[in-house]
Amino acid sequence: MAIEGKDEGMRTAKIRLGMVGGGQGAFIGGVHRMAARLDDHFDLVAGALSSTPEKSLASGRELGLDPARCYGSFEEMAEKEAARPDGIEAVSIVTPNHVHYPAAKAFLDRGIHVICDKPLTSNLEDAKKLKAVAEASRALFILTHNYTGYPMVRHARELALNGELGEIRVVQMEYPQDWLAEPIEQTGQKQAAWRTDPKQSGAGGSTGDIGTHAYNLGCFVSGLELDELCADVHTFVAGRKLDDNAHVMLRFKGGAKGMLWCSQVATGHENGLKLRIYGSRGGVEWTQADPNYLWFTRLGEPKQLITRAGAGAGAAATRVTRIPSGHPEGYLEAFATIYSEAAAAITAARSGTAVDPAVVYPTIDDGVKGVAFVEACIASSKQNGAWVKV
Repeated sequence: MAIEGKDEGMRTAKIRLGMVGGGQGAFIGGVHRMAARLDDHFDLVAGALSSTPEKSLASGRELGLDPARCYGSFEEMAEKEAARPDGIEAVSIVTPNHVHYPAAKAFLDRGIHVICDKPLTSNLEDAKKLKAVAEASRALFILTHNYTGYPMVRHARELALNGELGEIRVVQMEYPQDWLAEPIEQTGQKQAAWRTDPKQSGAGGSTGDIGTHAYNLGCFVSGLELDELCADVHTFVAGRKLDDNAHVMLRFKGGAKGMLWCSQVATGHENGLKLRIYGSRGGVEWTQADPNYLWFTRLGEPKQLITRAGAGAGAAATRVTRIPSGHPEGYLEAFATIYSEAAAAITAARSGTAVDPAVVYPTIDDGVKGVAFVEACIASSKQNGAWVKV
């Protein structure tokens, strides 16, 4: 892999990693662990993996952790790991949204780097407070908007930022799924239960869970900043407390317009994240289900297909590419890119050196913007689609 920092010196000093959440029955914790292992920069050594000490210990044993470092709570873990000479240097937070703020704060306050799942927090008040904590800490904060790690997403961003698309006019984002087309949260399905519970998820359902991904991706690639939005947020499944579908119109600073559709009741869609950006000189189209390909069209010229590691792939894509063209890279590799970018930044912080400017990862600022997007969508919808400043 071409990510900066993957050298012999870095691999002999793996980053000691802890994890909050991600125990038995969890989905995203396992993904984070695979992503952290893929490029060999991290060593998982501690965890507060579940909501009870018993479950945390059982989960830790399954992962081969030292039982003495399987903690009953994130508070205990933060305190004891910070006191150890071999304590964790970074922590992955992979809990439901309402735990992100207190857990991240506990580690940031002790100078431990935080790698946190999205959305940043369950509400904007906590998001702003966490930003203040992160800015006061000597530790780094990395948000795992993993779709920004795909090589072809990096190439699309390079095209946009280098002016190849000209003045951005239109940004279209969509993220349809169908896994919540029925009220499976009522059956005790763990992933559905917390995502549809406002006490754990926050004000947004589909808007917070997947809408934030689509929104972040559009802003990451285009380089645009949102000014205001109007939204029609809806819940189709009877008895559900949070939205499962939303249509959002966007006005970006500078004049570009956008549309975002997120749905978890779109029958026939498993994970249909798609991005289209159109400018005065060209346009790009990318689909997460076929992530090794990017369609790029210059105005007045035929469409061209750019492939990962193929002819035409630029430097931004090449540095996060691991294997030759024709060998597909996917979701786990993109997720691992975020971890490797985090590793490069953490390693630079270790030695007090400047991180390579090519290193890019979602930050606390991206997290605050994501939560602000969700709350603006809900506020707009409650006002019958009124335009709301973000």
